[in-house]
Amino acid sequence: MQQSDSVKPVNKNSMSKRLRDYMLLVKFSLTIMVVFSAVISYLLAPKVVAYDWLMITLLFLAGFLVTGSANTINQVVEKDTDALMKRTANRPIASGRMSVTEGWAFAVVTGILGVFMLWYFFNGLSAALAAFSLFLYAFIYTPLKKVNAISVLVGAFPGGLPCLIGFAAGNDTIVAGEHGWQDLGGWALFAIQFFWQFPHFWAIAWLAHKDYETAGFKMLPSDQGPTKYSAVQSIIYSVLLVPVGLLPYLIGLTGWVSMLIVLLSNLGMIYLSVRLYMDMEKGAARKVMFGSYIYLMVIFFALVADKIK
Repeated sequence: MQQSDSVKPVNKNSMSKRLRDYMLLVKFSLTIMVVFSAVISYLLAPKVVAYDWLMITLLFLAGFLVTGSANTINQVVEKDTDALMKRTANRPIASGRMSVTEGWAFAVVTGILGVFMLWYFFNGLSAALAAFSLFLYAFIYTPLKKVNAISVLVGAFPGGLPCLIGFAAGNDTIVAGEHGWQDLGGWALFAIQFFWQFPHFWAIAWLAHKDYETAGFKMLPSDQGPTKYSAVQSIIYSVLLVPVGLLPYLIGLTGWVSMLIVLLSNLGMIYLSVRLYMDMEKGAARKVMFGSYIYLMVIFFALVADKIK
């Protein structure tokens, strides 16, 4: 007897669209950058004397899950405001392609799994720092964005914590101990990424000011929007990066070659911020934004290549 029911073929186009939605949900590019800083910090830990690619991969996956969870919660909480902004209106939850329930379920599963992986394969310290970072980003920084521009300061803490998490995962400690001052390397890396975020994010806020204003987000240091005052703040934090950038060298974590590269890179950031102050144009803000991406990659690669073993 001929079977009446037939198995429906898998719609590859539908699966591809679903995968793209999940990539949007976790903010794939941003998450990769965050995990990159955690992995580099792990490699800079004094206890890490050789590249164990299995452990590096596990750290990458754990960091990706935790960061993806935080970004998903961000989109669940901000679904209504995301729908008001051109650059975020197409996000899966804001557009209605994905339900809030599915978003929460995904965030909970990925968050718990990522923290568990850090605890099981590395240590409790890195897991605790990751859980704290997730909470701070998703439940403190995210709602604060509509209240006051101080949210940028608050958000800089979870933004810098991946460095401390990665370092803790490799070193088992973030206080001076067996390796002396080198064990404080996680804090030095945290400080660099912490101060780096201000000119980086204010450049983004400068470019997206109209969208942020429509959604009610207060992201620039000036209530008047992109002003000279906002540009001056970018200069100040770029200048602060100069002494902060010397910390890995001063505590004996890295050598003088990377110190020079970091110093030159810091001068480049100052130059771009000064140009923003002088030009007061979106093009200058865009240069600060892209320049800051290049800056972070250059100095992190320089630091890990010049690590003192």
